[in-house]
Amino acid sequence: MSNNTSQPRVWPMLRARNPRDLIRFLTEAFGFEESVVYGDGERVDHAELSWPLGGGVMLGGTRDVADDPCGLVPGTFGAYVVTDAPDELFARAVAAGARPVRELTDTDYGSRDFVVADPEGNRWSFGTYGGHVAE
Repeated sequence: MSNNTSQPRVWPMLRARNPRDLIRFLTEAFGFEESVVYGDGERVDHAELSWPLGGGVMLGGTRDVADDPCGLVPGTFGAYVVTDAPDELFARAVAAGARPVRELTDTDYGSRDFVVADPEGNRWSFGTYGGHVAE
């Protein structure tokens, strides 16, 4: 196994019914940064969205589940994303249309976090992960 940690080695992936709309939402509401998007018009074959503290997600348009090697269905994704500003991010996400699933809370393990759903129904948890912020 390589010791090279400069690039993320795990890329969660999700499918979307309206991938261009979801990309716009994820960048506006949460602050992901669009790295690459392949596809014509509203079709998205592959996209990568980076998270400012490291890592990111891969996104693609709807495929027939039988043709998708991972069997992914739009609206079934969930992830925990580390942030150093959960209160500000929660306000930004809700203002952009994210649906609160669990309001801001302080956990017994030292994290301040929340859960919201994006327009496709995917669940996004954001928090300080026990007070540890990625560098």
